[in-house]
Amino acid sequence: MSRYRILLADDSPQALRLGEQILRSQGIEVVSVTDGAVAMRRLNDVNPDLFITDIYLPTKNGFDLARYMKAQPEYRDIPIVFAAGPADVFEEQDARNAGADAILRKPFEASTLLSAVQELLEKRVNTKSADGPGGNLDRNSIRAAVTLALDSAMPAMIEELTERVVLALSHR
Repeated sequence: MSRYRILLADDSPQALRLGEQILRSQGIEVVSVTDGAVAMRRLNDVNPDLFITDIYLPTKNGFDLARYMKAQPEYRDIPIVFAAGPADVFEEQDARNAGADAILRKPFEASTLLSAVQELLEKRVNTKSADGPGGNLDRNSIRAAVTLALDSAMPAMIEELTERVVLALSHR
């Protein structure tokens, strides 16, 4: 599953760490956010193959995000997994009507999460393949790859620039 990218939105640090750990153990790229509005902004940059969202997030909840994605042509085919806390009360049919392709309970069980993710990703790949060749070389995919490369390179770049500025200032 290594060629996939997932946007994971959850305001629980424990759920984020567990989800990241499970998914990254399979070689999946994971971009994590803790807020619904941030998740919405990052959709274009990340261009995820799958979106996992907590049902109840600050600013925009999972229902809002799913409805938004399903209304946008560029996002409507991205599978959405709702992650619900053990005490979260909601109607499963409401979640499906909003656009959830799967609903999982937290804390994530590795096999359950990976099974749902794999099934939805395979389904999406089969759908994209049916649309014709070259679908994964679009502008959004390239932009997402560049963004992820910059995200991972940014800490080293900041450190090097900081060292250069400190060195330059110390030689005044």
